[in-house]
Amino acid sequence: MVANSTLEFLKTRRSVLARNMTEPGPSADGLRDILSAATRVPDHGKLAPWRLVVLQDEARTSLGQIGADALFAKEDEKRVDAYATSAAQFLRAPCVIAVLACPKTHPKIPRSEMILSAGAVCMTLLTAAQSLGFAAQWLTGDVAYEPAVLKALGGQSGDEIAGFIYIGTPAQAPSERARPALDDVVHFGLPNLSSGQ
Repeated sequence: MVANSTLEFLKTRRSVLARNMTEPGPSADGLRDILSAATRVPDHGKLAPWRLVVLQDEARTSLGQIGADALFAKEDEKRVDAYATSAAQFLRAPCVIAVLACPKTHPKIPRSEMILSAGAVCMTLLTAAQSLGFAAQWLTGDVAYEPAVLKALGGQSGDEIAGFIYIGTPAQAPSERARPALDDVVHFGLPNLSSGQ
């Protein structure tokens, strides 16, 4: 079998925790390459049922404060430390890309396929950034489910935040983690039929 650098990269890919990222983030050209790769995902019907919002500089601070305000308003016990942590969450990396799933009404294509396409955008952003040597992590958290945050990102009724992709330079290399054994998660043929059920 011929060696395949892309396959080897995918087999060893590892996310870096956002808190272990530092400057710099990708350049304008590098970011454009990452975004271009992410918009080539499978997309049944060519609907582009997603939007990407790049958060850099002050935009990270502004969105963090919107999210912290929304979460803080719901808390029975108001904790200043929790507010500060929430407000600073997007400052952990120099670049954060919010991915919005924006499903559209279609007579043949189900909403679930459009949500999955947005998930593919998230994974491709992660992989593209890492292929350029950057650290990257896909996160959601409570803030991803706050209507005020979705609205600030330009989301409309029916849209969802699929994730926030944090991109920066690794401050430390990630350690490998346990992966599922293939025999535990992969079946060849129909599992119920092959077991006699």
